[in-house]
Amino acid sequence: MNKWFKSGSPWIWMTGGAVSLSLIAVLGLLLLIAWRGLSYFWPAEVYEWQLRDSSGSESTLIGQLYDREQVPTARLESAGYEFNPYPGEFVTRYLVKTGNREFVGLDFRWVLGTDIVSESLPKDLAVFERTKNGNFYGYPVAVIEDGKRLPADNLRVMLKEHVQRAVDLNDDAMTLQKQDIGSINYELERLRLKERGYELDGELTDTRKTELELARQALNDEYKVLETELFALREAAGRDGVVVRDMRGQEVTLNLSQVLDVTYPNDMGLMTKVGHWFKSVGGFIIDDPREANTEGGVFPAIFGTVFMVMLMAVIVTPFGVIAAIYLHEYAKKGPVTKMIRIAVINLAGVPSIVYGVFGLGFFVYMLGGSLDQLFYPEALPAPTFGSPGVIWSALTLAILTLPVVIVSTEEGLSRIPSAVRQGSLALGATKAETLWRIVIPMASPAIMTGLILAVARAAGEVAPLMLVGVVKLAPTLPIDMNFPFVHLERKFMHLGFHIYDVGFQSPNVEAARPLVYATSFLLVTVIVALNLTAISVRNHLREKFRSLEH
Repeated sequence: MNKWFKSGSPWIWMTGGAVSLSLIAVLGLLLLIAWRGLSYFWPAEVYEWQLRDSSGSESTLIGQLYDREQVPTARLESAGYEFNPYPGEFVTRYLVKTGNREFVGLDFRWVLGTDIVSESLPKDLAVFERTKNGNFYGYPVAVIEDGKRLPADNLRVMLKEHVQRAVDLNDDAMTLQKQDIGSINYELERLRLKERGYELDGELTDTRKTELELARQALNDEYKVLETELFALREAAGRDGVVVRDMRGQEVTLNLSQVLDVTYPNDMGLMTKVGHWFKSVGGFIIDDPREANTEGGVFPAIFGTVFMVMLMAVIVTPFGVIAAIYLHEYAKKGPVTKMIRIAVINLAGVPSIVYGVFGLGFFVYMLGGSLDQLFYPEALPAPTFGSPGVIWSALTLAILTLPVVIVSTEEGLSRIPSAVRQGSLALGATKAETLWRIVIPMASPAIMTGLILAVARAAGEVAPLMLVGVVKLAPTLPIDMNFPFVHLERKFMHLGFHIYDVGFQSPNVEAARPLVYATSFLLVTVIVALNLTAISVRNHLREKFRSLEH
């Protein structure tokens, strides 16, 4: 036994076991997040319950079962509930998503199992996904087309066709508003700033006034035509409606311009549910958010996260590599170099919120404000670069991750034998040529390793971004079809901040909880995808320059 301990085998097994347990824990956590998030998009059954409370009053409840828990009977009795007969030590309580928010209030409700008289799964119960006020549950009764109530024959097919027509018209109206009308508004604003610039420079002549006025008039004429087309599309989308009988037994008319989809979960087969699940997951990825981020998709947040991380990588890589090359290849060993290395190492331990405060003060207010004074005086006092934006977020995270890139690159440079450098110099190459053609290619895998670590940290940072660029809802993306096409001064959405906002700032906590899991899983997926891309590039570089090591 003593020989076995002295051989070090127990410590090897202990280390291997600890690594295995850590991997199992991480995988288990990811599976839990994925299950809780992705199961939200599965079309759950819609129940119809007949309820009778302790006072004897009866009611009907329609909704989807969301969660259940065991509650001590004594706790409910202390809160004023009366049970007859006594249900036992515990009572099952169900969390039901009732929807119909404009008539019921909050769209979630707790129901005691003792109050349920009967439950059923009617196949005609429909779920209406809407642009606002959440889902609506009820029995479709009739379709209204241009104010006329149509016969109820083949109601499902007819309702699907009318809903799809309204969705297509709303999509056309949204595209027209965002692209064509948005471009005209952008050009009108540029004309205003151009005129203001001429005025500040004292160059606003009558000729230029006339030119600007003619250009403005042409844009306004085009705007009026597009505005008329937009109103016509919206009016056409709101032409039809559907009559639905809700849980109160009353008939309610829903305008189809606010309906996105109609499903009958109780009448779906397995393959139909799988197809609807894929459709819902795809919509979550490519759609814009709505209802205070508790409904819709997260595409702007995905785009903002990836764009900001890629911009940060483009900024931090050259600076980190140049600093590492200077420290390792050119700087003389001494107290100054030692202090610089200590400072780089200490920077890695500074809290991220400190970087956020620095970025707000230096980049946004000082650097951005100076840019506005020099290049955009016509826009003042409205800031252009003097407000939080994606460029300042990328720069702040570049400084935050700079020590990681420097340390990793230096380690890669130190592993290159000095004989390689001396051989290159002996063959007549200069030191700069040696660095560019020999040293940096051989160190490129280590550079990519530092970039991988930088991306992994930057993609999950939220605290500094709250100060230097990220917002709850960004109306436009940092990239569009308006010149100069890439707008680095704009604010953006981020998956990490979206998780914080939905989980802790949402007015509807129960509705937001599954989205927290779904967005968390999506953020992990985005980080893994970025890292796998960087790892594949690193492995390619490692194989490409492997011959230089021999």
